[in-house]
Amino acid sequence: MELHPSAQRVKDYATDAGVDIQPVEFPEDGARTAADAAKAVGCDVDQIAKSMIFDADGELILALTAGSNQVDADALAQIVGVDNCRRADINDVREATGYAIGGVPPFGHNRQLRAWIDPHLSTFDTVWGAAGTPRHVFPISPAKLVELTKATPAPFTK
Repeated sequence: MELHPSAQRVKDYATDAGVDIQPVEFPEDGARTAADAAKAVGCDVDQIAKSMIFDADGELILALTAGSNQVDADALAQIVGVDNCRRADINDVREATGYAIGGVPPFGHNRQLRAWIDPHLSTFDTVWGAAGTPRHVFPISPAKLVELTKATPAPFTK
């Protein structure tokens, strides 16, 4: 079965970086929440690695967090070293990553974004990231996720 072009682009990026990922497609409407995604693939909700793009005083950055966690924007701003941090505008997300919100993968973006990762994700053998669409995810080890995103572990969740 042929992959959606966005999921194929994520797979190709990983392959080019020496990591084999196998995107899985959800039926119908996809997964609207981390809990939906976890249920669909049969994992704990915290094994869903949410890729969230933030505007840190004008710089777009990537925050990878466990499914049930929320990003504390003030804590993230402090870690990044800026005064203000807020969720990025949907158009800015699409321009920077090449993907729409709901399917933003942790890597393979239009441009390299500085990234931070929730340390809780490293407590699992496998986590699941979006593969370019709301209907596609892929399993990956947290170590490989850090390798591909160049993310720095940091406590920025609440």
